[in-house]
Amino acid sequence: MSISEEFQANIEALPNIIQRKYALLRDLDKSLQEIQKQNEQHCEQEIDDMKRGIKSGSITPNSSLLKFTDDAVDEQKHAIRIADEKVELAVQAYDLVDTHIQQLDQYLKKFDEDLRRAERDAIAATPPTHYMNVKAGRSGKTSNRGRKKTCVAAANVSVVSPSGTGATTAANPSMELDLPVDPNEPTYCFCNQVSYGEMVACDNPDCKIEWFHYGCVGLKEQPKGKWYCSDCVGSQRRRKVR
Repeated sequence: MSISEEFQANIEALPNIIQRKYALLRDLDKSLQEIQKQNEQHCEQEIDDMKRGIKSGSITPNSSLLKFTDDAVDEQKHAIRIADEKVELAVQAYDLVDTHIQQLDQYLKKFDEDLRRAERDAIAATPPTHYMNVKAGRSGKTSNRGRKKTCVAAANVSVVSPSGTGATTAANPSMELDLPVDPNEPTYCFCNQVSYGEMVACDNPDCKIEWFHYGCVGLKEQPKGKWYCSDCVGSQRRRKVR
């Protein structure tokens, strides 16, 4: 039997066990109330007899007869024993529930550890996945110019170069410059480096650089609408001045 099956069997039996203990507690409580009521009436009767004896002079106030009978004392002792049994049953019920709570905590902890271990094993057994999400730009162009590309920047993930040559490179920008680069791999951006990480294309069809790394042009996310590099923006302003 596995740990989960054993715990399930124990937890399923718990309500019946607690119910039996509570039923016994109710029976003891009923017996205790009856004995207390009986002893109270018994003691009241004996007190009345003592008062009448003192008035008639048959009993002196300091007489040794001024005490409860053995029957009344035995009833009180029996009531105390029943009360002790009630306390013991209540403690047993509490300890039983507490034990199951501790077992549940241990079972949940082990279940969580097994789940995490299974997730790690599944990740380790899964081959690297290639991701590329390209947003189409101007139509009618055979080059990649005019397209804004977003890559998944994660270790061991490859993306297609914006030049369309099919060359691949690591998607993590922080590791890109430390990896060996194919001498035939085209370079881009102001930094004159190969394609890596997330890149954006200038919407000027005559842009000389064409593709730029997000970090080099101060971008953190894909720009909305058309986007022009600083060189093309400067050229457009100079033409307007003329």
